[in-house]
Amino acid sequence: MRKDIDIPKVEGVSVAVIKELNEEKTQEVYNVYLINLKGETLRNVLVSSKGYGENKETGVQIKTSVLRHFIGDVEGNSYAKIEPIIEDVFGINNEYWVSFSQNDQVFDKKFIFLPETILDDNMKSVPILEKKGVMI
Repeated sequence: MRKDIDIPKVEGVSVAVIKELNEEKTQEVYNVYLINLKGETLRNVLVSSKGYGENKETGVQIKTSVLRHFIGDVEGNSYAKIEPIIEDVFGINNEYWVSFSQNDQVFDKKFIFLPETILDDNMKSVPILEKKGVMI
């Protein structure tokens, strides 16, 4: 039965969109990071990302490609870059499904940035990265 299945709760793991300078330091870009706030290593981290929603002006449904990223291990109290993100998709849902193993158990959690939440007004200091961003 479904009630007999133990689904572990994911705590101490976050996803953040950070506004920062590109490598050439010529323009501001947005990057998505996985943040491990735990003291333990996350093993075999896999992140699936996609965007979906509706264009407010035209009413047309929008879906982006599904991208899968194998991050590997993420040490405790550290972070890993997942992917860059463009401002064009800030008006739709941006979903990041994070899976990892820890202590011989598999965990997964879905993080969704709702439309228009990735804004300068919503940016706060993100722990460990010490940069401004929107964190879930």
